[in-house]
Amino acid sequence: MQTSIGASQLARNICSAAGEAGLKSVLGVKLGTEPEQFVHSRYIIAWASNIHGNNVHLWPFISDARRKGAKLVVIDPYRTRTAACADWYLPINPGTDGALALGMMHVIINEGLHDADYVAAHAVGFEQLREKVQEYPPERVEKWTGIATSDIVRLAREFATSRPAVIRLNYGVQRSEGGGMAARAITMLPCITGSWKEVGGGLQLSTSGAYGLNRNALERTDLMEKVLGRPARTINMVELGQALNTLDDPPVKALFVYSSNPAAVCPNHNDVIRGLRRPDLFTVVHEQFFTDTADYADIVLPATTFFEHKDLQIAYGHYYLQMSDPAIEPLGECRSNVEVFRALAERMGFAEDCFGESVDQMIDAALNSKNPRLQGIDRHRLQREGHVRLGFEKQFLASGFPFPAFLPFAEGNFDTSSGQAELYSEELRAQGMDPVVAFVPPSESRHSAQAKAFPLELLARKADNFLNTSFGNLAAIQNMEEVGLLEMNAADAQSRGIADGDTVRVFNRRGDILLRARVDGAVQAGVVSAKLHWAKLSFGGRNINVLTSEKLTDLGNSATFYSVLVEVELSKSSP
Repeated sequence: MQTSIGASQLARNICSAAGEAGLKSVLGVKLGTEPEQFVHSRYIIAWASNIHGNNVHLWPFISDARRKGAKLVVIDPYRTRTAACADWYLPINPGTDGALALGMMHVIINEGLHDADYVAAHAVGFEQLREKVQEYPPERVEKWTGIATSDIVRLAREFATSRPAVIRLNYGVQRSEGGGMAARAITMLPCITGSWKEVGGGLQLSTSGAYGLNRNALERTDLMEKVLGRPARTINMVELGQALNTLDDPPVKALFVYSSNPAAVCPNHNDVIRGLRRPDLFTVVHEQFFTDTADYADIVLPATTFFEHKDLQIAYGHYYLQMSDPAIEPLGECRSNVEVFRALAERMGFAEDCFGESVDQMIDAALNSKNPRLQGIDRHRLQREGHVRLGFEKQFLASGFPFPAFLPFAEGNFDTSSGQAELYSEELRAQGMDPVVAFVPPSESRHSAQAKAFPLELLARKADNFLNTSFGNLAAIQNMEEVGLLEMNAADAQSRGIADGDTVRVFNRRGDILLRARVDGAVQAGVVSAKLHWAKLSFGGRNINVLTSEKLTDLGNSATFYSVLVEVELSKSSP
């Protein structure tokens, strides 16, 4: 409907755009190792990936692999549940993952541990990469990452020589200023070792590029062109505070919020709230609960949960297309997103046929795609079977594997302009960026001048039992998550006269928040960590996003939630 009225479009870059841009800059498409293949892996790196906590459908395959002798290595600045289970845990300084990947490639290439045949057949830019990694010897990388030179060398050798080896990369890596380049560097690793050739090898960040639904049939951008004669402007969700407060020509006068809680999740919380409080801003929130954002709404509309409406689901962590039917009738006056927008379109007099389509018709339109992997999959089959594995045009037989394995890049077939893994990217060069790969420490990090005033790196990490901020209002979940904690290393706490359980003030130039110190071994010296909670359920009505900025990543224009410097001091107040 928003295309029909020429409304500003939303760039939903807050979650994953930088990592996806880095991945696609090498592979050309968001594909990766399917979860079922991890059971065949012999060496598994969980890189910024708390699999045991929030990737639970993958964990059984990793457990089976370990029972068969596989090694699990965890690289993460926080000692997660997965790190506690690991065979080898490598704590890394926030925002330095790209440097570690470059240091590993320095060892792999210089020691001849790369797959020269695979690289020659299926990659471009290897010689430029060979030259680039000479700038990143492990001794230099140690100073950035905090990981010992000997461990960097060992990690590189083990990854390159253990077959098959796989990396489960997650989006924590890309939530720093250099997040896109970090994802690009890590994505290069299986390309130079050739592990894409093997069942149980490769890398998984996102598999969503496999689905190829007919989005044009759903988004109908042609209606926007019909109204405006041009594409509407786009507003990046990361910069919502800026958009609400400073955007002009024209300013934002109306905001419709659905399937989101921006008053809690958007960075630079104080500016976001300032914008939401504007008396001339008309805000509608379509929600299931009275969230932080609902408190600033002029109108709150009750929304259905996924138990109450029919839906078609793709994924970014497996290769199954799924259909879900409602388990119950909508409660009270609750309506789904589709129903609300359809009713608005009717009241506003939009006559296009698309606004009268049923959910089934919309699903049929989405499945009416030229993507060969969707051939033979229609709504009726999904209705019968519930979930269907995509149909891959070429698969590989593997002993002990339950079905033919999908190896997206075993024989090349990269979806880049060259058709090869792009270790050198003309597209990046055209954007004025390093066409190979580079590491630059974040401007808010221990390696920056700002660290003199704010010497601690803040990890604004996910809670184990929330889904972003969903479920954050449930008392039982709040008790499980222990709302209001700041985890500190003993060295940092002692130097500030802080003991376990003390109330502390965490602050930087953007804002401050009171939390309770938890002095434990979850973070290394120089790092503090706190979870994201609803602001109105936190002390002072503020959450940790009062400390984060709207600064964007190098690729993908994503949020930099993990490039944040703070200072911590004792407080006389109580949270």
